[in-house]
Amino acid sequence: MNLLIAEDSDGDRMILATLLRRLGHQVYEASDGLEAVAVFIKFEPDIVLLDALMPTMDGMDAARRIKALAGTRFVPVIFITSLASEREQAHCLEAGGDDFLLKPYSRVILEAKINAYSRMLNLHRSVMQQRDQIRTQNEQMLAEQRMARRVFDNVAHTGCLDAPNIRYHASPLSIFNGDVLFAAERPGGGTLIFLGDFTGHGLPAAIGAMPVAEVFYGMAAKGFGAADLVTEINQKLRNILPVGMFCCGALFEADGKQGTIRVWNGGLPDGWLVRKNGERLAIPSLHLPLGVQPPERFDSTMELFTSAPGDYVVLMTDGFPESCDAQGDCLGENAVRQVLAEIGPDDHPFDALMARLQAFTGHPDPADDMTLCCLEVIAQGAVSEVTESAPESALSGPGSWHCVYEVRDRALADFNPLPLLLHICMEVPGLRRRSGEVFTLLSELYSNALEHGVLKLSSEWKKSAEGFSLYYEERMRRLSETQGHHIRFTLDHEPLGRAGRLRIRCEDSGQGFEPKEKAMNAPTNSGHEYSGRGMGILKRLAKEVSICGSGNCVEIVYDWEFPAQGVITSQ
Repeated sequence: MNLLIAEDSDGDRMILATLLRRLGHQVYEASDGLEAVAVFIKFEPDIVLLDALMPTMDGMDAARRIKALAGTRFVPVIFITSLASEREQAHCLEAGGDDFLLKPYSRVILEAKINAYSRMLNLHRSVMQQRDQIRTQNEQMLAEQRMARRVFDNVAHTGCLDAPNIRYHASPLSIFNGDVLFAAERPGGGTLIFLGDFTGHGLPAAIGAMPVAEVFYGMAAKGFGAADLVTEINQKLRNILPVGMFCCGALFEADGKQGTIRVWNGGLPDGWLVRKNGERLAIPSLHLPLGVQPPERFDSTMELFTSAPGDYVVLMTDGFPESCDAQGDCLGENAVRQVLAEIGPDDHPFDALMARLQAFTGHPDPADDMTLCCLEVIAQGAVSEVTESAPESALSGPGSWHCVYEVRDRALADFNPLPLLLHICMEVPGLRRRSGEVFTLLSELYSNALEHGVLKLSSEWKKSAEGFSLYYEERMRRLSETQGHHIRFTLDHEPLGRAGRLRIRCEDSGQGFEPKEKAMNAPTNSGHEYSGRGMGILKRLAKEVSICGSGNCVEIVYDWEFPAQGVITSQ
């Protein structure tokens, strides 16, 4: 090793230097503390031996300077001293010394000390190398996480979480701790929100969340309902997640136009429907978490609730009731019930729950692993706004085409053809920008044909909450009796310069009805009724609406045109 000896006595310095050279070490010499600092800067020795008492700068001041110059590098400083006082020896250690070598020198002790510090230096160098390696790996991991987050943000974007009727708290690190929250507007109106809590933390949870985000946003944009989404999410997670990993989740669909809320809860704490009239309805977990059951055993049954503007839906992950105070006690689900029971008509459930959580934990910011979401039900128009961001040069598709699609027998109960029909229409570039209106037209036509034509349900039932519940119970029963029935869609599209015309004809195998002019001119929003708006919506959106034959066929003409100067706008 390279050793530095600082000793003002020429004789003592020569004896010590000779001993060390005979042991095979490179030795540098200094006659005082100031010279010792200069030699240390020049040669960077491995070990420094300092006389405690030297002129110009004593050993203690020199030790302090050398330790400061060494920084994070471990440089043992051994004091050469004849001081017998414990206080003086303590001062040497306080100045940065690591050991003592008492005069007169013992070759055996000297060699043992140098060998001991040699082992310590080797250990320290190994630790520093591992530290540098860990630092490099950590920087690489952080860079990968930043890249993963950018990719995740592109896939799992905020959707419509910034809507004024949605309030939520999600951990800033929720992407990597297992909690996920997605929200989207369906093309024909209605809001879909998914709240999930994956087992585990870190990147594995984020990896599990990405396919869920892709399924959620992709299917929501195509018009699929909540039951279809949760079924597909379960199958996707079942296929990709390892044994022992799953996702506790809840998916709810709020349709302000129809006045309905559908909820599926699998493994999350109780959700809540907080009505403006003071009623509180729990939404318990009735299903296993997502990714556990195979598709043939999975139950996608949604709980159905009536709703009105001013109602709230509250969902949370288990991090909320499991938040702890300074003593380690959990908030608990009873506290959630108490808060919701005590809020007044003008209070927002989100504000009340967050205030209770912060008062309980004593922290302004709640724990990281926690997500709370609250949706206020609002009166919705017939069409949600959909923005197409693709440049016009990227849009291509057929302009003139004809399509006939028929759904028959059990498929009427088990299959929803609307996403497929919407996908066919969206092949036309201009119609992509009108996806909300097109989906609404298809949806109203299909709902009327199925519920009133094939199932012979009366809209009058939906004028009260009790009749509404009866309506959907009877609907489920009659769907088992669709054998021999069909619904046929005939779609024609023709281009008209920078515009186009879509003609949709919907026929059902029902008995039909005697068309009445008042049905065609009915207002779209008459009071707070649950029904009676379908034909009014069609007439408002389409250029022409006509009822054919015995009333079991409706044909509409829908015209569209590109925005002026190629500017893409929302409808």
